[in-house]
Amino acid sequence: MVNYHSVPLDATFHALADPTRRAILMRLAKGPLLVGELAQPFDMSLPAVSKHLRVLSQAGLLAQEKSGRVRRCTLLAAPMRDAAQWIRHYRQFWEGQLDALDHFLRSTGPPMEPK
Repeated sequence: MVNYHSVPLDATFHALADPTRRAILMRLAKGPLLVGELAQPFDMSLPAVSKHLRVLSQAGLLAQEKSGRVRRCTLLAAPMRDAAQWIRHYRQFWEGQLDALDHFLRSTGPPMEPK
C-alpha cells in the first residue's frame, strides 16, 4: 500500500468535502483573487467566507498575501495532487479486483451471450 501522511491528506479531504470550498478553489484555479472578489458569488457573510478560507489555508490549498487591509488569495494545488495519487492507488486496486472477478466468472460459468 502507498504510505501517505494521514494528517495532511485528512485536511485536504476535509477541505474538499464542502461545496463552497470547492467552488472557491475552482475560482482560484483561474488566478489569484482578493477575498472580497472571492466572496461575491456566495450568499454568506464575509466572516463566513473567511472561515472557509481558513480551512483551505490550514489544508495547504490556499496562500494569502496581505497588503494593508487587502488579502489576495492564491491556489496551492500540491495537496490535491497528493489526494489524487491516493485515489489513483485505490482505483487501480478496485479495477484489478473487478478484472479478476470478470476473469473468474468467464472461466467458471456458462458462456455469456452478448445482448
